Amino acid sequence: MKFSTLTRHIREGFKSILRNGWMSFASITSIFISLLILGVFILLALNMNAMASQIESQVQIRVFLETDVAEDVVADLQKQVGNIPEVSKLIYVSKEEGLAQLRDRMGEDNSDWLEGYNNENNPLPITFTVEVFEPKLVKSVADQIHSIAGTYETSPVADVKYGQGIVETLFKVTDAIRNAGYIVVAALSITAVLLISNTIRMTIVARQREISIMKMVGATNSFIRWPFFVEGALIGVITSVLTTAIVLIGYDQIINAFQYELSFLTMQLLPVKEVMALTSLTMIILGSFIGIWGSVMSVRKYLKV
Repeated sequence: MKFSTLTRHIREGFKSILRNGWMSFASITSIFISLLILGVFILLALNMNAMASQIESQVQIRVFLETDVAEDVVADLQKQVGNIPEVSKLIYVSKEEGLAQLRDRMGEDNSDWLEGYNNENNPLPITFTVEVFEPKLVKSVADQIHSIAGTYETSPVADVKYGQGIVETLFKVTDAIRNAGYIVVAALSITAVLLISNTIRMTIVARQREISIMKMVGATNSFIRWPFFVEGALIGVITSVLTTAIVLIGYDQIINAFQYELSFLTMQLLPVKEVMALTSLTMIILGSFIGIWGSVMSVRKYLKV
């Protein structure tokens, strides 16, 4: 296609938007409302996914050693557990540190329960806090720790706890949250495409006479389609950019307005800079696709051009 022809199509696309003001407004409004709802659910899905990941990342394995384990055995066990490929971090908690942490958790009101216990008289065992790269591998890592402990003549491990049963339920819940978010976003995307395509189709039907005249004077199908193609792309891009800006600005205002309340509930929304790229890219691509696809398919299928 010649550059002059391309610029003509772009120019005609802009003119068509202005010339068919009310129909263009209807298309823009349909895209705006659909993308606005979609954008809200995209942000909601991203935050739900982040919260699910945050909950999963807090899953840890606690390894409780026997109270009379020799220091060299403790060091060897710590090295072997730390070398498990799935383990990302191992924290050694001595008896003294464990007692101090227990005092902090119980608080001053319940300090009488620990009266008489000190570093010399400490019933707590040495423990390892084990974190893994993939939270869903905690059971596998726990089984490997049991296997390592079994290689000693006398097992140095008294117990391995990771919330068995509760953790499996937690993973099912977080997976359900993620899947629900994906399904809602996908359903809204399909609904938006169908709704907007129908609106654009009505726009083109209203201009059937214009297209018929162009055919009568010898315009080719390609020559007729291109202005509609450009017009649909312009409507989609302009509306999606506008909608994205409004969604992100509104999201930022919500974060600033309810920051204290959310922190009080131990909830934290993702900052705008972390959701901006994905949200903007998704909405702009979808908006452009909707505008182009709706125009091209409507001209081809419904007007028999």
